[in-house]
Amino acid sequence: MTDNEKPLIEVKGLHKSFGDHEVLKGIDYSIYKGQVAAIIGPSGCGKSTFLRSLNLLEVPTSGQVLFEGTDITGKDVNIDKIRQKIGMVFQQFNLFPNYTVMENITLAPTQLGIMKQQEAEEKAMELLNRVGLPEKASAYPNSLSGGQKQRIAIARALEMNPDVMLFDEPTSALDPEMVGEVLQVMKDLAAAGMTMLVVTHEMGFAREVADEVLFLYDGIIFEKGTPDEVINHPQKERTQAFLNAVL
Repeated sequence: MTDNEKPLIEVKGLHKSFGDHEVLKGIDYSIYKGQVAAIIGPSGCGKSTFLRSLNLLEVPTSGQVLFEGTDITGKDVNIDKIRQKIGMVFQQFNLFPNYTVMENITLAPTQLGIMKQQEAEEKAMELLNRVGLPEKASAYPNSLSGGQKQRIAIARALEMNPDVMLFDEPTSALDPEMVGEVLQVMKDLAAAGMTMLVVTHEMGFAREVADEVLFLYDGIIFEKGTPDEVINHPQKERTQAFLNAVL
């Protein structure tokens, strides 16, 4: 088996409960290097919990998550080391308001000793150019629009050279006219070969960019396939009902 055939992330029998409430009810899934997976489904079906389990922001109740062959749910795993390779972008940007854009982007790699300051700043400028905001390096987050903040958050995640990017509804907190600028950065990332899992309500993005669409419902992967299979020709009534409501 070549490396290309080994999943980058492999999820086996993933369950997650909060008290008596079982949110994830046994998910099996693999994503391979360079793939883009879009995760869709109604609110409260476990999409964000599933995504956050992939880097142990939510610790699974049972089951395994293997990242590059390592079971990250194992007792001896240094999860902070693993998380350096898993970029994450949240709904609410999570930028430090008292730090400049440049400081926000360079903080983690310099504090962790992965890069020296100059190297981190050079890479940050490359990334700011990539997301179309080089002029904002010395700005503070409160002077930025929501779309700009989210593009900075993406640059910050990319600064660590991750092997995979997780996006948790990255456009849901944005005004409609700012959604496009963030989706464009994500499309460019996908085109450059970044492995991505994206929880999204943006069906156009899922249809255009994803290799695979997962419809989560009631804590399981209810239906999955290509965007054409799942979005244009869903097999299950519950998937059809969801899509009829959102399209």
